[in-house]
Amino acid sequence: MEVILLEKIQNLGDLGDLVKVRPGYARNYLVPQGKAAPATSENRAKFEQQRTELEKTADEKLAQAQQRAQAMGGVTIEIARRVSEEGKLFGSVTTGDIAEVMQQRGHDLQRSEIHLSEGPLKTVGEHAVAVTLHPEVHCSVTVVIVAEE
Repeated sequence: MEVILLEKIQNLGDLGDLVKVRPGYARNYLVPQGKAAPATSENRAKFEQQRTELEKTADEKLAQAQQRAQAMGGVTIEIARRVSEEGKLFGSVTTGDIAEVMQQRGHDLQRSEIHLSEGPLKTVGEHAVAVTLHPEVHCSVTVVIVAEE
């Protein structure tokens, strides 16, 4: 199925690109989220009329993401968890835990923006966590897991 992208999507394309995707991906994610429109002649004409408005919106989102990245750059958060005698956690630290602590600190961060490459954190210590705020804006947050007293 061919769709017109209404915003930049990582590993897929830029605003206005005509891309071929699987029908389920388009029907269940891209179209309902407003990220793409089916590539009909009507939608192509409508897109061309709205191109400048969509580009302006995309530029605003990029600038907003860059500001958020500057504010989060070099941030270190500490999370206390129960730890066994061997130094392993009872449970783990997930993206939800990290997002919650960041929001308490005043940073607007969603779970979906946090990437734990090796899965949930299960050891005590310092961990670098990748954050993707926009397909073009990435930053890193340091998570320090300490033993709960």
